[in-house]
Amino acid sequence: MCFWCFWALIEPRVLATIDTFPAYRKLLPLLPGVCAVPLTFEFSAWHFLAFSQMRVCVCLCTDVCAQEQPELFLKKLQQCCAVFDFMDTLSDLKMKEYKRSTLNELVDYVTVSRGYLTEQAYPEVVKMVSYNIFRTLPPSDSNEFDPEEDEPTLEASWPHLQLVYEFFIRFLESQEFQPSIAKKYIDQKFVLQLLELFDSEDPRERDYLKTVLHRIYGKFLGLRAFIRKQINNIFLRFVYETEHFNGVAELLEILGSIINGFALPLKAEHKQFLVKVLIPLHTVRSLSLFHAQLAYCIVQFLEKDPALTEPVIRGLLKFWPKTCSQKEVMFLGELEEILDVIEPTQFVKIQDPLFKQISKCVSSPHFQVAERALYYWNNEYIMSLIEENSNVILPIMFASLYRISKEHWNPAIVALVYNVLKAFMEMNSTLFDELTSTYKSDRQREKKKEKEREELWKRLEDLELKRSLQSDGIIPT
Repeated sequence: MCFWCFWALIEPRVLATIDTFPAYRKLLPLLPGVCAVPLTFEFSAWHFLAFSQMRVCVCLCTDVCAQEQPELFLKKLQQCCAVFDFMDTLSDLKMKEYKRSTLNELVDYVTVSRGYLTEQAYPEVVKMVSYNIFRTLPPSDSNEFDPEEDEPTLEASWPHLQLVYEFFIRFLESQEFQPSIAKKYIDQKFVLQLLELFDSEDPRERDYLKTVLHRIYGKFLGLRAFIRKQINNIFLRFVYETEHFNGVAELLEILGSIINGFALPLKAEHKQFLVKVLIPLHTVRSLSLFHAQLAYCIVQFLEKDPALTEPVIRGLLKFWPKTCSQKEVMFLGELEEILDVIEPTQFVKIQDPLFKQISKCVSSPHFQVAERALYYWNNEYIMSLIEENSNVILPIMFASLYRISKEHWNPAIVALVYNVLKAFMEMNSTLFDELTSTYKSDRQREKKKEKEREELWKRLEDLELKRSLQSDGIIPT
């Protein structure tokens, strides 16, 4: 077969030309493996047919001389634009295997080779990646899909997809990669399509997407604000509209490293993102799927700007769960992480509402909530803050602790409470004695009032009974 026939087999634009000029259509039956099907300028129509209807280029990039390698590299990229149906496990087995082998070769080639990244390679790389990864994600198999309980649906085409992602990451990490050229092709539209893929149910794909987006954020300065804005939009839609998006944890993980790199002082838009987006993320039902990453982002913000501590803690208290014990335990864990980095001056501002909530948690009949709250007293730094402000915190906590020590059903909780009371007594014995005396006298007054109330009800019941008997004529009036 001559060079031009071979080129027609691997170059879609030549095939489109054949369709445009009927005189060239006579060549089609002469080309081995190609049938005379109508072809259009739509490459999307061609790329599904390409592998099954053409002879493939089987020589390795490293088997030809250095001058020919960039051209062969481009041809192999064009061949890998073909997409196969993996839902049909028996179709195109040989061609699927050939594409997998070619992708493996491309991965190895971009890892070790030099001089392959010509300016012509950038659009071909982006085109190949786009044809393979950008697609409409299938809906969940069930409307009642629970990501915490159900197994995710894995991507059938992963044998090819994984290699495409691997190739693209190596491409972005290449020492020869030039963002100034690539920005023509890796643009806002590309990023938007990439972010949509984070809703994939396959955790393997989301993990690769996380790496790809992180590399793009690092190399394309002009896209950084756009990426942050689009992540912001995804989170707002997730919180206030859908409550469904599979990639929240991965996006938060990326944000954690982004926040870590913010320059000081923080911009107003970053502070607004914290208060208006990250804090409301605590309200969704699926919080457990991404809580660790969310808490990390919150702490990163507070380490950057301690003045944000008060609005963050007040925001958490505002959205504190009332009926879900599992979420309460998570909130308490996050609050401890925040208290680990809080400055004493900021602690003073929020200690009153904070320990009123902790007092409620300690009193919780759910032993895990009470236990998690009492574990605060095992934290040395928190204990030092409590000791410095014991005159404020002890009166807030004392009544709940003393009552629990006498009434709680769980002996483990009672033991923890005794340890906390002992610690308070050692911190400020004078105040502890005063509060003990006050609590006991208050309890005596409450018991007295309760007894008087019971006696009053008894007298009222006796009077009502007497009136009823008199009206029935059973006893004289």
